[in-house]
Amino acid sequence: MSFGSWFDSMKLISIQSRTFHEAPHPVVRRPLYMKSKSIGILTKPKFPEVKSTVQAVVTWLRSRSIDVLLDTTATALLEEPGGYQKTQLAGKADVLLVLGGDGTMLNAARLAGERGIPILGVNMGGLGFLTEVMLENLYPSLERVFANDYVLDERLMLKTHVHRHGETVARGVVLNDVVISKGTLARMIELRIAIQGQFVTNLRGDGLIVSTPTGSTAYSLSAGGPIINPAVQALILTPICPHTLTHRPLIVPADAQIEVVLTSKDDGAMATLDGQVGVAMTQGDTVEIKASEYLTRLIRFPESSYYEVLREKLKWGDG
Repeated sequence: MSFGSWFDSMKLISIQSRTFHEAPHPVVRRPLYMKSKSIGILTKPKFPEVKSTVQAVVTWLRSRSIDVLLDTTATALLEEPGGYQKTQLAGKADVLLVLGGDGTMLNAARLAGERGIPILGVNMGGLGFLTEVMLENLYPSLERVFANDYVLDERLMLKTHVHRHGETVARGVVLNDVVISKGTLARMIELRIAIQGQFVTNLRGDGLIVSTPTGSTAYSLSAGGPIINPAVQALILTPICPHTLTHRPLIVPADAQIEVVLTSKDDGAMATLDGQVGVAMTQGDTVEIKASEYLTRLIRFPESSYYEVLREKLKWGDG
């Protein structure tokens, strides 16, 4: 199949964002369609090889009649005029090519969540747990995508609202986790936790992590939480340095609605979304967390193994 006919040969079937209950997560399947020839490139300039990589991949894609959409960071690197804001780019592209690390991938997931466009991650950072492709395999991987030799790995996301005095003061959608944590002073915060409107516990400690299965290998893992395969429909509540030994991580159904109230007075308490967006909290604030109706769709290749990634990147099971 030629590169120019890649998009046009697919069936014009609308991709609708499905509600959480319509199918299990993740659903691995072939892509439905790409309505136009557009790939958006997201990156971070902090990596030394970014400029040369962006220049090369843009030239490579354009030579194959693929419309390349660049954010303002990329156009500045290429010394080209214009460029889209990241939110605009995610609204126009049919595929996101992410050149970076896990942080760049988390940002892309939040940007792409509402439209559900596929994301191909190329690791230019450190661990790269979420990125599928190493930099040296970039072009063979793109050729496989154009040849339809890939699957979509659909990942559960969390929808979060922060309420204060009956009003919503912040909201967001995340792929990894929502963290409610104490301020800079070395003192504990107190949280009241409810699930489905039922009281669960009062927690005293450094905070609480609510994560997806994808996020189970991130901050939650460092705090003693379990590793959960992304195919499992569940949410994880992991206390951070709890003052009571019996406060252990708790796994709940993915359709559970979680409410966390800050009951102590702590001027530095924060609700942090995917480690990138912070919301200052005051006493009495409620953080409402539940599964989002949107999914992150990661481009994977059929031979990819979640357990191989665990072994190679997290050294899981090494004796």
